[in-house]
Amino acid sequence: MERRKEEEAAEGDEIVCLDESFFINDNYQLTTFTFGSQVLQFFCLQFSSTDFDLTGQLVWPGAVLLNNYLSKNVKMLQGLSVIELGSGVGITGILCSRFCHEVVLTDHNKEVLKILNKNIELHSSSVTPSCAGLLAEKLEWGNDDDMG
Repeated sequence: MERRKEEEAAEGDEIVCLDESFFINDNYQLTTFTFGSQVLQFFCLQFSSTDFDLTGQLVWPGAVLLNNYLSKNVKMLQGLSVIELGSGVGITGILCSRFCHEVVLTDHNKEVLKILNKNIELHSSSVTPSCAGLLAEKLEWGNDDDMG
């Protein structure tokens, strides 16, 4: 009798395993942004989930605010080398590349790095070439003690 209950329970309990691809939305849309005289297009999502740390797939209002400021103060960027931590789709780093000597864009998530590289490729081959060399790198957050 006890064994039968266990078998019935085992039959009724289906285990559903979802891998991370279930949560990944890569339906990117080409979106145009204007910052001062700079008109830039980016592949990005219009909304994102915080699952699997994919918040970098969209352009956040803070990035738009920062880019508006930078577009009004381009003299402070001219000739600099810049590293952007947590670049997401690359909207700020790519804007900076119009005025800087070199720009390294970073992010931690491999899915976000894919869209970042796609946007770098888009701007590297555009009619209005960037002034700076653009490079994307994976950045591990934290310190060595956290990596153990």
